Amino acid sequence: MKTRHFTLIALVAVITIFGTACGKKKKKAAEAPKPKGEVLINEYCTGDQYMSTKDAFRATATGESMDRETAKKKARSNANAELAKTINTTMKIVGDNYVNSTEFNNKEEVTETFQEMARTVVDQELRGAVEICEKLTQREDGVFVSYVAIELSGQKIADAYSAGLSQNEKIKADYNYEKFKETFEKEMDKMANERK
Repeated sequence: MKTRHFTLIALVAVITIFGTACGKKKKKAAEAPKPKGEVLINEYCTGDQYMSTKDAFRATATGESMDRETAKKKARSNANAELAKTINTTMKIVGDNYVNSTEFNNKEEVTETFQEMARTVVDQELRGAVEICEKLTQREDGVFVSYVAIELSGQKIADAYSAGLSQNEKIKADYNYEKFKETFEKEMDKMANERK
C-alpha cells in the first residue's frame, strides 16, 4: 500500500513539473523579444472605438509643435482634413450608385451635381464635428504632441445632403429621398464592415 501511495505522489510530482515547464515554454514563445532599435509607441485616440461606423464618420490625427495651442490646432486641422476626405469619398460612391439606379435623363450632369453638393455639405457640416478624444503630451525635447479624434453624425450629413438635393432645380422632379437614404445606409454599413 505504501508503494502505491509513493508511486501516486511521484506521478503527481512529475506531472506538475512537466506542466510547469511546458507553461514556461509557452509563455516565453508568446513573449518574443522586441527587435533591436525599435521602441513601442503609444498612440492615443486610436483603435476600433475611433473608427467610422454605420452611424458616424470618424477621423483621428496628431499635431506637433513647440507651442501647445499650435499642436492642438494642427491635430484638429489634420483630423478635419481626414474626415472630409472620408466623407467626400463615401458621398461620391453614394451619389454614383444613386444616380445609376435611377431614371435621370442626363446622368453625367446629375452625377456632377451630386459631387458638387457633397463638397458643399462637407464644408458646411465639418464645423459641427465633435471631439471624442483629446490627449496632449510633451516630449523630452519640449515638443507638444496633440492627439485628437473627431466624429460627425452620418445622419446629419445625409440630411444636409438630401436637403440640398431636394432644392436643386436640375434634379428636384426626379429626386427620391427614400432611395437616396437606402443607398446612403448601404454604403455606411459597407464602410463599417470593411473596418472590422
